[in-house]
Amino acid sequence: MAAKHSDTRGKRSQRQYVPVQSAQPPHADPPLSLERIVTTAVELLDAEGVDGLKMRRLADRLGAGAMSLYWHVGSKEEVFDLALDLVIEYSGRPQVFEPEDWRDEAVHLLQDWRASMLRHPWSASLLSRRALGPNILNRLELLGKILSRAGVADADLNVAIWSLWNYVMGATITRASFDLSEDDRTAAQQRITRLSEHYPTIERSRLLLDSDWDGAFRKGLDFLLDGLAPGQKSCSR
Repeated sequence: MAAKHSDTRGKRSQRQYVPVQSAQPPHADPPLSLERIVTTAVELLDAEGVDGLKMRRLADRLGAGAMSLYWHVGSKEEVFDLALDLVIEYSGRPQVFEPEDWRDEAVHLLQDWRASMLRHPWSASLLSRRALGPNILNRLELLGKILSRAGVADADLNVAIWSLWNYVMGATITRASFDLSEDDRTAAQQRITRLSEHYPTIERSRLLLDSDWDGAFRKGLDFLLDGLAPGQKSCSR
């Protein structure tokens, strides 16, 4: 009898050591963390834009109370800063065996920058009015090193960096906002054709039918880089 009693007590002890989390439903949300908050904020911004990011709405998506977010972030403005910096992160070009040409590096960096913002259109409107986080500062530092290697003098480096910044930002905002259908483009071009006496150049070039945004960005980038390092013209044109 003593042995049976001991066996029963042993089984009871074993049940008491079952981890609590194993009893949770498989769909339970993971613990709240800064990483989850920022990732979810990016998803909310992608879906609803800058005006859609409210701390209450963010908390609802996270399955948490609004006040619990403030254990991890100081304010909604900080959430904007962190979300923006996350989508601007640059992982660099894939590793290659031969040293990269400065121009290839610059083009990859700037094309990737534009593509990152086009995936998250709200980012372009925030970038000019948010604190610059480590990821955008890393991009600017790398761009400065690339341009210095290309022969841009220190006295001209700031102008070169800001010129490329302005080009990327302008190209991104225009592409994100100027999203006409083919029918709209055709109608606009037909109107220009009717007014060709006043607008002969853009009518001849069929400007409003040109939807090669990527090609235009790449060629315009060549124009800029040719001007920044005139002794090293692109061989791609």
